[in-house]
Amino acid sequence: MSTKPKIFSNRPLPEVVLSYLNEHCECTVWDSETPLSRSELLEHIHEYEGLIMTGVPVDAELLERAAKLRAVSTVSVGYNHFDLEVMQAKGIIGTHTPHVLDDTVADLVMALILSAARRIAELDAYVKQGRWTSGRIKEDEWFGMDVHHATLGIIGLGRIGEVIAKRAVRGFDMELLYHNRSRNLEAEKTYGARYCSLEQLLRESDFVLLMAPLTPATVNYIRQEHFEMMKSSAFFINASRGQTVDEQALIEALRNGAIRGAGLDVFVQEPVAADNALLTLPNVVTVPHIGSATAKTRTDMAMLAAQNLVGALTGGKAHVVPELQALVQSK
Repeated sequence: MSTKPKIFSNRPLPEVVLSYLNEHCECTVWDSETPLSRSELLEHIHEYEGLIMTGVPVDAELLERAAKLRAVSTVSVGYNHFDLEVMQAKGIIGTHTPHVLDDTVADLVMALILSAARRIAELDAYVKQGRWTSGRIKEDEWFGMDVHHATLGIIGLGRIGEVIAKRAVRGFDMELLYHNRSRNLEAEKTYGARYCSLEQLLRESDFVLLMAPLTPATVNYIRQEHFEMMKSSAFFINASRGQTVDEQALIEALRNGAIRGAGLDVFVQEPVAADNALLTLPNVVTVPHIGSATAKTRTDMAMLAAQNLVGALTGGKAHVVPELQALVQSK
């Protein structure tokens, strides 16, 4: 009879990750092309000690059904889908995957900045639709904005923010402003980042980048009054979570010229609704939450999540989310 802990994944895993898990655990994977529904998950969950998954709400309902559960490993950095209070009360360890995706997300952010500023999506459509019919484009109609030597304001200068700062400052000679709950002295020393109030950052930045985690305090963190503080020539970039922004206020700011444009990897509703007004605005670059979406990074994230789960179940090393680290320290 196996003494390995029984674990469950709600989606297929790369072979190298599955092989690792099977060495340490008795692993069951939902490998159907049809996504596992909430009701089906609740039916299956009672027998497992560990879960590895992405985006599934770990709440009181789930934990009531999971009598044997000891640890949940999310294949993501963000863990706003963890009900931390309930997990703390029930002694359920929660882990996430920091660091491994930082460079990949930073690449995507710079792509959004460049695409929005140089109007790449608009001009791609212009060419493909056969509208490029003369040797010159209309200057006022299609000119973009320089990224080099512009001012980038980062709201939430954490791990990923620092990697973005490196690209912006050393690659594009950008000036760097930031707003955090606390100062990042290392970024100030290394990249010349200048700490300032949120209002000052919004008023002075050519590009405003939101990288704040989603918490109760950051829901609708950026609202109408904030877009009104920004330069009319500024671009808003969001690679955090859609709920950190009042999306209707963003739409109005883009429509009325309060800001020049936006680059968005995240939305309040995902997948984004087909009738979302953001999809009709030519001055918005939209991508489907692909910050970490390269084959190598997603495999690395899944492997780290697997290692986290094994570590949490066996008393080994794991990236436990900060709010739940006391559970590990007390054992």
